[in-house]
Amino acid sequence: MSETFEPVIIGFTCNWCSYRAADLAGTARMKYAPNVRLIRLMCSGRLDPTFVMKALASGADGVLITGCHPGECHYIEQNYKALRRYLLLRRVLKGMGIEPERVKLVWASAAEGMKLAQEINTFVEEIRALGPLGWNRKLAGNGHKVEEPALEVAA
Repeated sequence: MSETFEPVIIGFTCNWCSYRAADLAGTARMKYAPNVRLIRLMCSGRLDPTFVMKALASGADGVLITGCHPGECHYIEQNYKALRRYLLLRRVLKGMGIEPERVKLVWASAAEGMKLAQEINTFVEEIRALGPLGWNRKLAGNGHKVEEPALEVAA
């Protein structure tokens, strides 16, 4: 009766590169784990760190952030902003007692569907090895009143 843990991962993708890489992977019928729910942003630099925290608080076990390669951003240097925010998020998570490996940043151009599919598969396995985040159980164990979250994705 041992079930394999299937993580829920939220993926924030850049419209111009990594979302199109995911589209290429799909149309080319490349196999990758169905655990990732992709949310398209115009640019990885538009990802507010609170989006990541909200995803984790709402039941996600990991967050994948993807964008254009450095120097190839359609909005000049916004992917460098995404990199700075990513590094800050990892430090904040570590300070909160949560594995920083639950957040990953990947650069993928529109032509790198295979690379993105491999990165998704690798990340799913990494999160599966870490186990469920259980953020709600950790908070409830500290005497906080916690309701079961409903994973919501804005349209």
